[in-house]
Amino acid sequence: MIHRGDFFGGVTAAVVALPLALAFGVASGAGAAAGLYGAIAVGFFAALFGGTPSQVSGPTGPMTVVMAAVITNAVAMNPEQGLTIAFTTVSLAGLLQIAAGKLRLGRYMVMVPFPVVSGFMSGIGVIIILLQMAPLFGVEGQSNPLRALLMLPKVMHSMQWDSAVLGLGTLVLLFVWPKRFQLLPAPLMALIAFACLSLGGPFDQVDRIGEIPRGLPDLVMPHVSIDLLPMIVGSAFLLAALGAIDSLLTSLVADNLTRTQHDSDKELVGQGIGNFVAGLIGGLPGAGATMRTLVNVRLGGRSSVSGMLHSMVLAVLMPVVAALSEDISQPVLCGNDCKTG
Repeated sequence: MIHRGDFFGGVTAAVVALPLALAFGVASGAGAAAGLYGAIAVGFFAALFGGTPSQVSGPTGPMTVVMAAVITNAVAMNPEQGLTIAFTTVSLAGLLQIAAGKLRLGRYMVMVPFPVVSGFMSGIGVIIILLQMAPLFGVEGQSNPLRALLMLPKVMHSMQWDSAVLGLGTLVLLFVWPKRFQLLPAPLMALIAFACLSLGGPFDQVDRIGEIPRGLPDLVMPHVSIDLLPMIVGSAFLLAALGAIDSLLTSLVADNLTRTQHDSDKELVGQGIGNFVAGLIGGLPGAGATMRTLVNVRLGGRSSVSGMLHSMVLAVLMPVVAALSEDISQPVLCGNDCKTG
């Protein structure tokens, strides 16, 4: 029987994760469905095999930024197989995390100096905001952070007011929504409110996220070419290391809240299995997600059941999201991404 805390924690974490998964999927360039697939796969298998019972995993801002760069480079070097190569990189990153866990390297991951981690994560946050500024205002974005920065004057000059209203409105709602309404998290309420607002009238020309497949994901067979091998391996190491550090730092947060002790090596194995499966089904890579873990713990989630339930709820909701996907505007998701950054 499912414990009451695990039930409410898992369901609410899924509600929080849904708009973030969509936003990260669109931001990565792989599409909204990839964000959902990643949230389901990484969330379920990291909970099932991981070493932090109360942790909820899925696509995160840092992992999405790196994945966006991987997709951009892979598509530029091989337009026909670019996405497949990117997802192959995700699966390889998962295998590297499994190997790190089996080699008992988890204890060393959290020894990275805090200023290094803090500076890196802050830089990732700035990159997320820069990359989302143009689509937030209805202007075609850039995949390069420097180009996105240099493009800001043009964005301000060419902004579409309808997109700006939706994007900035989303940001305002995310910041002012009362924290006591944990069962109605701000990201979901912003998604619903501004999706309804954009259904017609002056907002009917705003960019949408596009179609989301309603069936099971297709199996993505790994594709490796010799000339791209250095890029694939290097990117996989980066994803694996970033995901490991991100996850284990979130594990420490969960430990402090629950007065427990996580198993770092087991956590790496769980994250690795999740990312390996995510790559095989065309999902984004993921890691331990601090906000979703906090929501889970505060509502009583204490066992791995809550993390697995979070993924199962997302899987059940996916057909509903697919049916409504044409009504979800891109500036709303960009607002979510900017708040994450």
